[in-house]
Amino acid sequence: MSADTALLDQHALARLVDHLVEYGWFVEEDFLDLRLCQALQAEIAVLARKQALSTAGIGRGRRHSLRRDIRGDRIYWLDHGSQAQRHYLAAMEALQHQLNAELYLGLFEFEAHYAHYPPGTFYKTHLDSFEGRSNRVISTVAYLNFHWQPLDGGEMVLFDPDAPASEVARVPPKAGTFACFLAEKVPHEVLPTRQHRASIAGWFRRNASLGGLVDPPH
Repeated sequence: MSADTALLDQHALARLVDHLVEYGWFVEEDFLDLRLCQALQAEIAVLARKQALSTAGIGRGRRHSLRRDIRGDRIYWLDHGSQAQRHYLAAMEALQHQLNAELYLGLFEFEAHYAHYPPGTFYKTHLDSFEGRSNRVISTVAYLNFHWQPLDGGEMVLFDPDAPASEVARVPPKAGTFACFLAEKVPHEVLPTRQHRASIAGWFRRNASLGGLVDPPH
């Protein structure tokens, strides 16, 4: 498995770009290489057993808080620390170049973390970025769960940016599925899961740094 073939197929990339332009979101099953999903899933399982995952919060800086009534996942930021991470991040870098070439978005960085949802947890409806106040442009989610069944729950629901009460997609978190959407525009939520649920949440960002400070910080 090489980094440049682990994720990106040119036909799939074309579908991604077209759907993102027309609808503001994209979801496709079997988009990710399953060998890569297995390696990433094994890594997050080890991190969970070692209690290396951190409780996720909401907000940034002084507004950061832990709210289990809103968000229940535990996270670990990707840092190129394993071969599986390096493969995935290299694939995202290739996707970044494609998005910049096709859509002139000026993306300069990709940040991502593992997300582990224990049974009973969820993430209520939210945006990944506040319009005009952040540099997160496109959100991504890579799913790592093998043998996922409909009764297991844990779907991500995407809502219409122009009618936030209207559901446009419901995404089972099955291994190999990949989703991306406009961070400032598309409301979404994670429904309660009945099984341990693993994914990678990521964001392509523009450069809004000032005086050597990255905006926004992790």
